[in-house]
Amino acid sequence: MFLIFSILLISSFSILIVFLLKSLSSSSQPHKNLPPSPPRLPLIGNLHQLGSTPHRALHAMAQSYGQLMLLHLGTVPVLVASSADVARELMKTHDLIFSNRPKTNIINRLTYGSKDIAFSQYGEYWRQAKSIAVLHILTNKRVQSYRQVRNDETSLLIAKIQETHEPVVNLSELLISLTNNIICRVALGRTYDGKKFKNLLERFVELLGSFSIGSYIPFLTWVDRLSGLERRADDVAEEFDEFLEGVIDEHINKTLVDIHGQDIVDILLEIQRDNTMAFHLETDEIKAIIMDIFAAGTDATFTNLEWAISELLRHPQAMKRLQQEACEIGQGRSMISEDDIDKMPYLRAILKETLRLHPPLPLLVPRESTQDVKLLGYDITAGTQVIINAWAIGRDGSTWVEPNEFMPERFLNSPVDYKGFHFELIPFGAGRRGCPGIQFAMVVNELVLANLVYKFDLEVAEGKDLDMSETIGLTVHKKHPILVTRTPHCQ
Repeated sequence: MFLIFSILLISSFSILIVFLLKSLSSSSQPHKNLPPSPPRLPLIGNLHQLGSTPHRALHAMAQSYGQLMLLHLGTVPVLVASSADVARELMKTHDLIFSNRPKTNIINRLTYGSKDIAFSQYGEYWRQAKSIAVLHILTNKRVQSYRQVRNDETSLLIAKIQETHEPVVNLSELLISLTNNIICRVALGRTYDGKKFKNLLERFVELLGSFSIGSYIPFLTWVDRLSGLERRADDVAEEFDEFLEGVIDEHINKTLVDIHGQDIVDILLEIQRDNTMAFHLETDEIKAIIMDIFAAGTDATFTNLEWAISELLRHPQAMKRLQQEACEIGQGRSMISEDDIDKMPYLRAILKETLRLHPPLPLLVPRESTQDVKLLGYDITAGTQVIINAWAIGRDGSTWVEPNEFMPERFLNSPVDYKGFHFELIPFGAGRRGCPGIQFAMVVNELVLANLVYKFDLEVAEGKDLDMSETIGLTVHKKHPILVTRTPHCQ
């Protein structure tokens, strides 16, 4: 009892000190024109309003407080952007000012002190790391060089579906395996134990999206320790490190690698050996970059495919139209090739519409302002975090006709694309911190989806429900797997 009373007393005293300091600080500062802000509670601010699906909660709040609002998550001021116009201001007009990433304890533990590309602080290291991705790993030529890997794994997926004797196919499980195998072969040179690696990757991605109370209320950091969050992050980081150490040893000793030509580990080791960058690439930095490729390449790619197929199952007319396009292009051949994709506009429209309704990272990766700035007439102070709600922007009724409906046709005669130049569709972000792996991800999605509908008539398994519920985390998956029956098509 005494211990509980002591904790409460210390907490109350801490809160009082915070409020006194805040009052003194605010009274000594000139009046600032701040964005609209909902009422907040002491200490936690607006944290309680985020709920289990923050992208939806923030979208609902934006209906009352506007396309740009200011929240307080614990002690941290957070801007929330919910329209294309605000996103353009943040990621184009003032892109440099909002190009930093907030420091978070859990992500630091998982990514070697945020030495990856996605979460590293804006500065010279980030510029050099991104240039490695853009100039060495994810060039058009390099992406095309992995074409055979994509074809092999897509063919294997089709064969597994054809050869299984089970009446019901867990398509989600097969898609996870496919994306995992593609990324493993391209990045690491060969596939690895599917279940073990899948479990490690799932825990890694889950922790990336976990809520760390210490990141928003610093004097309660001990709660993350007490809850076991820090321990879990350390365990996953240690497992991933051991795995990547083994991968690097294999490459140095040239054993067990099955890919023809260079994989991504080869490229990074060559850069390290030749010392061609403006800084020396350390081994931990190589590991952090590889982690990025796995988290984005496997998780986001699989998520997009799963949502696309789910929407097609819910909309038989769209499925029928896509199958007709696939059959006309395939012309009875065993598979649709990547060369055929350019002649499949409806396929690309479906993937765009899926990304509009189901962006893999609905809140993108948070940004942080590096200096005071005037944004749409409002005063924004340095160190303010920024959340860009790509999910809300994709469902903005002032931009999209019938925004909650799945209508791929809206993209058939539209120049709008997902590459970061049209701010009404930004599933991969935009500006300096936009994802450099867009082409790598989308060529997989196009090839796999085209061949699935070309080879099979897919239907939701009898007695099974196509539940569209979402999971919680940085990446938003379907909560339940896609269970289907299949019959041959276009044969």
